[in-house]
Amino acid sequence: MSQHVAELSWTREAGADFLAGRYSRVHELRFDGGAILAASASPALVPAPHSDAAAIDPEEMFVASLASCHMLWFLDFARRAKIDIRSYMDRAEGTMAKNAHGRMAIVKVTLRPRVECDGDAATIEELHHKAHDACFIANSVTTDVTVEPQF
Repeated sequence: MSQHVAELSWTREAGADFLAGRYSRVHELRFDGGAILAASASPALVPAPHSDAAAIDPEEMFVASLASCHMLWFLDFARRAKIDIRSYMDRAEGTMAKNAHGRMAIVKVTLRPRVECDGDAATIEELHHKAHDACFIANSVTTDVTVEPQF
């Protein structure tokens, strides 16, 4: 078992009318290794000036965590299979909609990894399948996560 900690801090800015909903959603995330991220509500959900498009939003973090977990497992399985990976890129995309319970949720995440290596397409697809099965984050959510390797 392992524990994973993220610290979040938010302070209402001077003069903001909190009870009327006119306050900034920008906050800060701190991680145990020292990384600090500016975070905010998505500007698609909370318009400026109460959000910050330059900051990361929870929906982006969710999609990124799935993509990152998948990549880390893929790289490990490729190493074990003696396939030399030169680069890995992904343009992951999450879709928000109402789920089966009528609640707004990220209902689908599509990973589109592009790998530069000497492995054949069938082997790469198999490694992606193994990575998807092993990914802790994908195993933790009800979201439909699909992997569409790009060749």
